[in-house]
Amino acid sequence: MKRDRTMFLVDWLNSSSRKPLVIRGARQVGKTWLIRDLASSQQRKLIELNFEKRPDLVSLFSSNDPKEIIVNIAASTGSKIDPSKTILFLDEIQAAPHLLEKLRWFAEDMPQLPVIAAGSLLDFALAEHEFSMPVGRIGYMYLEPLSFEEFLEALGQSELRAYLQSYDWNVTILAAIHSQLIKMVKEYLVIGGMPAAVSSWASEKAPDTVNQIHFDLLTTYRDAFAKYSGRLSTDRLEDVMNSIPRQLGEKFVYKDANSDTSAAPLKQALDLLTKARVAHRIMATSANGLPLGAEADEKFFKVIMLDCGLCGASLGLSLHQLRSISEISMINSGGMAKQLVGQLLRTISPPSHYYWRREKKGSEAEVDYVIQHENQIIPVEVKAGTTGTLRSLHQFMKEKKKTIAIRINSDTPSLGPVQIKDDLSTFEYTLLSLPFYLLGQLHRLIRSSSK
Repeated sequence: MKRDRTMFLVDWLNSSSRKPLVIRGARQVGKTWLIRDLASSQQRKLIELNFEKRPDLVSLFSSNDPKEIIVNIAASTGSKIDPSKTILFLDEIQAAPHLLEKLRWFAEDMPQLPVIAAGSLLDFALAEHEFSMPVGRIGYMYLEPLSFEEFLEALGQSELRAYLQSYDWNVTILAAIHSQLIKMVKEYLVIGGMPAAVSSWASEKAPDTVNQIHFDLLTTYRDAFAKYSGRLSTDRLEDVMNSIPRQLGEKFVYKDANSDTSAAPLKQALDLLTKARVAHRIMATSANGLPLGAEADEKFFKVIMLDCGLCGASLGLSLHQLRSISEISMINSGGMAKQLVGQLLRTISPPSHYYWRREKKGSEAEVDYVIQHENQIIPVEVKAGTTGTLRSLHQFMKEKKKTIAIRINSDTPSLGPVQIKDDLSTFEYTLLSLPFYLLGQLHRLIRSSSK
């Protein structure tokens, strides 16, 4: 399957200012496959060292001299290494996190050798490390599950993807194309973007097989946490993992995960899930300025899963059920729609996301997501069709004096002014209304809306 991040890696590989690269992401999102594909497509020999399978390989890095390390690796693997024709891939680096220190020496003394490190549980190691990270000498890349557009490509719908990539505001999306795209969004909502699930669906179209893959992946995550949970009961991990799909779109409440236990072990369980990138916190922010995280309130947050397919499997959603529902935002009281939007925003924006909340008595308000577009703060509200009020969005726009807002729904796209009137004044802003299937083009369409 083609991945959009391949172009990032090709550019990195050919850059004159290339630094060693660390790839971060959850288990089974395709990190190892991506590097193997890069080496193959760019005709580079791949030297792959997996420190989880072979802990003894750590001994090859006893020196701080890259030349000596390369001699050791060549002797161990039986492969001659020409730095200009090779990629050195350090897989499952979280099993030997102190080796990240060594990357600085490759950056300084052997820049001609491309070095990539990857680890699915790397955040655990980074949080607990007692070593000096080579700041400024390494780069980072985040890998998420397949986006909706990558999903289309994997299912042989490259023309539909091209249509989305060329869409602009002066185009009218015909009913037949719109209904086809909404059908594909519903399919994505159930299958998700985990490579194993997408690959199986593309080749077999067997819902039961995909469902089994989802449950196998969830089991893999649970098994992986055992070594990091310490004295934490795996039952608390189960409580939180099972509760996240039920609390989608709402402030996460530990008591709702398990009312018979204290918050502390449940908080520890959620921390483990977020470090493993199986779950993501959406923090509340006042959104008065950039960066958005500067005003984040850690007491108030929502949680979404890594992948809508895994989330749907936990809820027992089926493709048959979804196809009989006309409005995506009605599924699971709107929670799955907000999961979908949050997941797709991660594929086009930095990995941290926020929502806006106002707790002023008598005028409480909340906007589903707040994003940064260039130097602007833009609210994103997820709504059902053209129905439902935009009261909270209006309140945000008037209070923050912003000029552009986003509504995500299942309708065809529209762009136009919205007037807010009260007893004292009239305020106007531009509302960009986008269907779920155009989220991947969000930043481009924001830019073109001003034209």
